[in-house]
Amino acid sequence: MTNITAILIDDESSSRNSLRQKLQTYCPYIQIIAECENGEEGIKAIQSSSPDIVFLDVEMPRMNGFVMLQHLEQRSFELIFTTAYDHYAIRALRESALDYLVKPIEIKLLLEAVERVRTKKENNTPNQRIEILLHNLLDNRSSHRIAILSLEGLQFIELSDIIFVEAESNYSFITLQSGPKITVSKTLKDFEELLTPALFIRIHHSYIINKDHIKKYLKGDGGQVLMSNGKLLDVARRKKDDFLKAISQ
Repeated sequence: MTNITAILIDDESSSRNSLRQKLQTYCPYIQIIAECENGEEGIKAIQSSSPDIVFLDVEMPRMNGFVMLQHLEQRSFELIFTTAYDHYAIRALRESALDYLVKPIEIKLLLEAVERVRTKKENNTPNQRIEILLHNLLDNRSSHRIAILSLEGLQFIELSDIIFVEAESNYSFITLQSGPKITVSKTLKDFEELLTPALFIRIHHSYIINKDHIKKYLKGDGGQVLMSNGKLLDVARRKKDDFLKAISQ
């Protein structure tokens, strides 16, 4: 098996030691070429050695993992985040589909994350998920557009262009005012966390709609909404009160 080079970046020496020992024991094909205790050291090490994988702690003093990534000019490596905190960072990582490991790191989850990275490397799969993370979390979190990884590649979508998002199994289909539908391997729950709640409403287990594209509400058990593209969508009975409250604001 081809060796894979890795850099460990974590301000806690005990965490670095633990991860190093686990990698050496269970992933002997991973060659650790540098260990860094802060973001500044991490940037220098990445720029000088171009690793295949970076294990990056989210919370570090002065410069956290997200900000460190923003300061890098080249992000051609695969990335596995490590974090002891299950809060906003986890949500951001889920949205961008990046691997993360919660400390203390379980061996099984470590092996699964490393295997996913190894597969991407062998298939020469470009890592666009870092760009999605930085755009949605740092560059433009309250902005007018989102970045997503569709089946066609990395795309930037204006929020005002989205009429509604429809779910089917583990895929979602974004219907736009301009252009064809976009297929994304995200659930509607993922989009609920990503889209601006002041603008988008979950009206059904299958639909999230853009309030600005509602043309008419038709009364009924749950009712229906007529969207700007002429599509008639059902409002779930249990969502009716929340929907009526949202559109009245």
